[in-house]
Amino acid sequence: MAGMDEAGRGPLAGPVVAAAVVLDPDNIPPGLDDSKRLSHAQREALFETVLSAARAVGISSVCAESIDAGDIRKASLEAMRRAICALSVQPKLALADGRDVPPGLPCLGRALVKGDQRSQSIAAASIVAKVMRDRMMADCGRIHAHYGFEIHMGYATARHRTAIKAHGPVKRLHRISFAPFRKAEGEG
Repeated sequence: MAGMDEAGRGPLAGPVVAAAVVLDPDNIPPGLDDSKRLSHAQREALFETVLSAARAVGISSVCAESIDAGDIRKASLEAMRRAICALSVQPKLALADGRDVPPGLPCLGRALVKGDQRSQSIAAASIVAKVMRDRMMADCGRIHAHYGFEIHMGYATARHRTAIKAHGPVKRLHRISFAPFRKAEGEG
């Protein structure tokens, strides 16, 4: 069985990142939980533990341009499907956090509301997805220093909105289909 989850549905910038994890039932890392309920240090430590203890980990992302071409729900489901397909071990069942099962899975799929709090494999996937996305956004922060991506990870904080007003959106990084960009386009 694999658990899958995504990180980054709500931000104004960056990809949505998904992970799929097949845990070793004889070596479950202690402390697994929904990534949002863990501190940064706890996530980082568990990330390393999951990568070393799991039977398989698959990671995928869908970029901002693809999110804009469709919608965030479809992009999240596609990222989860790709993460399952990236596993080196093919599961018989994939549990997805939330209400939707990604279409096109190579195995049976089941949605589990609040799955990251109810399933250890989904919790592990939530940690891997969150840490990977945060690291990607920290890299973006080094390239686009005046936006502060390494601090807010692309979410709509006051600092981020101020940087957007001052410098405009970063092509291929900001989700132009999201507010405040849609509003700005309609006003001009």
